[in-house]
Amino acid sequence: MSVIEITAENFESEVLKSEKPVLLDFWAVWCGPCRMLSPVIDEIAEENDDIKVGKVNVDEQSSLAQKFGIMSIPTIAVIKNGQTIDTKVGVRPKQEILDMVK
Repeated sequence: MSVIEITAENFESEVLKSEKPVLLDFWAVWCGPCRMLSPVIDEIAEENDDIKVGKVNVDEQSSLAQKFGIMSIPTIAVIKNGQTIDTKVGVRPKQEILDMVK
């Protein structure tokens, strides 16, 4: 499955009402660590059909960043059944990210 761009417009349908756990990557174009993490997030999306993976550009979607209380990026959040169950800040190894979701 490919990564979905999450916006304020599709947040409810893609994230809150998702049947699958959702892994969200909060990022920005100018963020070096975000660019380091991006290929890992893309790999997770391609290799795991049981997870929905989305990216939230904090510059374009400031309302979502505020809703999640994002202070630093990259931040990864896991949402299951409409509830945030875990968040981590900073670049993380692939397995640690997968462990957050499973």
